[in-house]
Amino acid sequence: MTQSSFDEKRQAKDHTQDELYEVRGNAAGDVSQYAVVAEVEKHTTWFVWLLVACCTISGLLFGYDTGVISGTLVTINGDLGPAQLSDGQKEFITSATTLGALLGGLAAGALSDWTGRRPVLGIADIIFIGGALGQAVCHTVWSMIGCRFLIGIGVGLASCIAPLYIQELSPTRLRGRMVVLNVVMITFGQVVAYGIDAGFANVSGGWRWMVGLGTVPAGIQLVFLAFLPESPRILIRKGNIKAAHRVLERVYSQATAEQIDLQLQVLRASVQQSIDIANSTTFFERFNSMITVPVNRRALIIGCGMQAFQQLCGFNTLMYYSASLFQEIGFDQPTAVGLIVSGTNFIFTLFALKYIDIVGRRRIMIFSAPGMVFGLTLASIAFYYMTLHTGGDLVNGASYSRSWSAIVLLSMIIFVASYATGLGNIPWQQGELFGLEVRGIGTSLSTATNWASNLLIGSTYLSLMAKITPAGAFGFYAGLCLLGWLFCLFCFPEIAGLSLEEVQGIFRDGFGIRESQRMRNQKREMRMQQDIKAGRGDA
Repeated sequence: MTQSSFDEKRQAKDHTQDELYEVRGNAAGDVSQYAVVAEVEKHTTWFVWLLVACCTISGLLFGYDTGVISGTLVTINGDLGPAQLSDGQKEFITSATTLGALLGGLAAGALSDWTGRRPVLGIADIIFIGGALGQAVCHTVWSMIGCRFLIGIGVGLASCIAPLYIQELSPTRLRGRMVVLNVVMITFGQVVAYGIDAGFANVSGGWRWMVGLGTVPAGIQLVFLAFLPESPRILIRKGNIKAAHRVLERVYSQATAEQIDLQLQVLRASVQQSIDIANSTTFFERFNSMITVPVNRRALIIGCGMQAFQQLCGFNTLMYYSASLFQEIGFDQPTAVGLIVSGTNFIFTLFALKYIDIVGRRRIMIFSAPGMVFGLTLASIAFYYMTLHTGGDLVNGASYSRSWSAIVLLSMIIFVASYATGLGNIPWQQGELFGLEVRGIGTSLSTATNWASNLLIGSTYLSLMAKITPAGAFGFYAGLCLLGWLFCLFCFPEIAGLSLEEVQGIFRDGFGIRESQRMRNQKREMRMQQDIKAGRGDA
C-alpha cells in the first residue's frame, strides 16, 4: 500500500468517526453526545483499583532501580575488582541501564500491539528478575554493566506499557489519576530504594542485597498478571468482542446492561477504522505515518517533546548521583540526605495524584515548571559561591560551607517538589495522544525519546560537572528547563476529561490548545444537560 493510500484511509477514519459519533448538525471535531452518555463511571469499582495497583508494581520496579544505584555506587568499594570505581565506570554502570531501557522502550509498543499489553509486562518482569539476580552475584565491572543493561530492557518495556495499559482500562474521568498512581509508585520505589540503601550501607557486601531485592516485586507482579484482563481495545481489535464485553462489565460493574452495551458500541465504532488501517497497512507504513500524517506528527512532537523535557532537566541524574553529590559537599550521611530528596518527590507526586484530573495537565505544567527553573538557578548560585576556594570544582576531602551546602539541599528540594508536581508524571500520559492504529508506535517513540535523553544526560553528567563546574552544569539544566516551559506554553494542549478517541480531534488543525478547551467546555455542558435530564427522570 502506498503512503497516499494510507492518507486516504486516515481521512476516511476521520470522516467515519464524525458520522458515527456526532449528533446530527454538529461540526467535525465536536464531542459525541452518545459517547458522553456511554461514560457511565459514577463510581470507581474495586476491580479497577486492584487492576491499577497490580500494574503500578511496574512503576515500583522502575523507581527502585533508579534509586538503588545511587547507594550501590558509594558502597560497592572494591567488590568488582578496582579499589574504587572511576567516574567513567560509574557512568557506564548507570548508562547501561538507560541504553537497555531505550531499546526496550522502542520495542515495547509494537510488541504489545502484536501480543497484547499484559504479556509484555510479564516479559519485563522475567527480564528484571534475571538482571537483578545477575547483579547480586557479579564480581566484575563488565558483568555488572551487562546485568544493568538487561534490567534496562525490562524497565524500558514496563515504562512504556504500564501507563498505556492503565489508560486503556481506566474510566475517562480518572484516567490521568490512574496513570499518576504509576508515577507515585515510581517515587515510592525510589524512597524504598534509598531506605534499603541506608539500611545496608554499613553491611559488608550490602550492595548485593540492595540490587537483589528487586526480584521480590517483579515476582509478585508476575503472579498477579495471570489474573488480569487484556485491554478491551486490544480485544476488540483482535475480534474478541465477548471478552471485551466481560472486561467492561467488570470495569463498570454498577452500570446497567444497556449502558454496557452502549459503551461497547461506542468503543467498537471508535476503533473500527483504526483496525481497518492497522490490518491493511504494514508496520513500516504506520511508522512512516507518524511523520507524514499531520495529526500523528503533532501528537508525536508533543509526546517526544514532553519526554525529552522530563529527562533533559537533569532530575534522574540527581537520583543516580545524589548520594555521591551530597557526600562531596560535606554531608556525613549522604544516603540519608538522598532519602529526604526522594521523599519530597513522593509527597509532591501525591499532590499531582489528587489534582491532575481536576486542575488539568496543561495548567499544572505551566505553573510548576518555573519552580524547577528557580530551584536549579539557586543551586547554580550556591555551587558558585561554595566552590570559590576550590577553583569552582568539587574536590573530595575539601571542606565546604555548611550554609551553602544547606542552600544546595534546599534548592534540590524546591526543584524536586516542582518536578514531582508536574513534569514527573504529565509526560507519562503520552498514550492519550495517539490513535489506536499508531498508539503502540507513538508510545514507543516517546518512551525511547525519554530514555535517549536520559542516556545523554546520565552519561555526560559527571563529565559536565568536571568541564564547566557544578555551577555551570546546574545553570545549563536551568536553561533547558526554561526552554521546556516555553514548549508547554505554546504546544501542550489540555486533554483532561476527553476520551482517548476524542483527543484525536484536537490535532486536526494545529496543536489544539484552543480546540481542546472548546471540546472540554462542550463536553462539560453535555454532562450538565445529561445530569439535568437524569434528575427530572428520578423526580
